[in-house]
Amino acid sequence: MNIVEYNRNAWNLQSKEGCRWSTPYADEVFEKAKSGDWNVILTPNKSVPTNWFPQYPDLTGIKILALACGGGQQVPIFAAAGAEVTSYDASDVQLAKDAEICERHGFDVRAIQGDMADMGELDSDEFDLIFNPVSNVFAESLDPIWKESSRVLKKGGHLLCGFMNPAFFLFDHEVLEATGDLVVKYRLPYSDLEHADHRSLSEMLEAQLSLEYSHSWETQLGGQCGAGLAITGFYEDSWDAESTRLEGWFPMFAATHALKL
Repeated sequence: MNIVEYNRNAWNLQSKEGCRWSTPYADEVFEKAKSGDWNVILTPNKSVPTNWFPQYPDLTGIKILALACGGGQQVPIFAAAGAEVTSYDASDVQLAKDAEICERHGFDVRAIQGDMADMGELDSDEFDLIFNPVSNVFAESLDPIWKESSRVLKKGGHLLCGFMNPAFFLFDHEVLEATGDLVVKYRLPYSDLEHADHRSLSEMLEAQLSLEYSHSWETQLGGQCGAGLAITGFYEDSWDAESTRLEGWFPMFAATHALKL
């Protein structure tokens, strides 16, 4: 199975159905961003610290790669703040939402459909900043993503990345949602293809749900360091109680700020 293509189709479907990450922000959000009043998220709730950006709030002259974050949300905000933005996403439906919103507001944006583990269409040392909200949970391997990110960043460039806590994947979520009991079921690293039972996997594939993978802290943090990126900032974030009954037990998400050495 081609995981990238499968998840592209799954995300196209989710985007058409209008999930939380595929619903464009209201027009007034982008109007405020034009005047310097804006914030963005890498994880569900906490705003990214403003000092993680090379300049704030005016991003004029900053080249940003919005990596796997299409959907008419962060990309138009960055464009409204003056940045030169490239939206790079596996989902062409998500990219179309970025393009539609930006065109409506008169923002220029370059949209490229592709795999974040292979950004061959992008030049080396091209970007000042990469903005990558939680998305590598859909990738089989992280090393190619970190290497490509390092390649396309300028020296001293910023990588802002959000990701899921791998502990989320330890538990039997059917039991959790039914009873609230925490039952450890899976060893890490987790993969829907390898660990979900045949019935559950068949149901996921039939419903065209995106396939997910856990990744260790070593591959998340150590992988960035190994690619020549120095982590200089870190925070954790919660989910919402209605999203999972694990909420309140441990942080569901984390985000990092790294600099290319």
